[in-house]
Amino acid sequence: MASPKIDFSHLTPAERIELIEALWDSLEPDQAAPMTPEFVNELERRSADAEANPHAGRTWKEIRAELEKRLE
Repeated sequence: MASPKIDFSHLTPAERIELIEALWDSLEPDQAAPMTPEFVNELERRSADAEANPHAGRTWKEIRAELEKRLE
């Protein structure tokens, strides 16, 4: 992995995640991810699956808590 131009080593894992979220949220929707036909198809497939199985997944809160626990 290349060395980052900005040193983030002083940030905790949770702070790095917050920074990633802030950077992602700062993008305009059309800049955030390319909307290729394959990407659109995958989004539609996942959306249909989520609607068909509303209790199959986990909430963002649950996933984030698990990730933060792993990074401690």
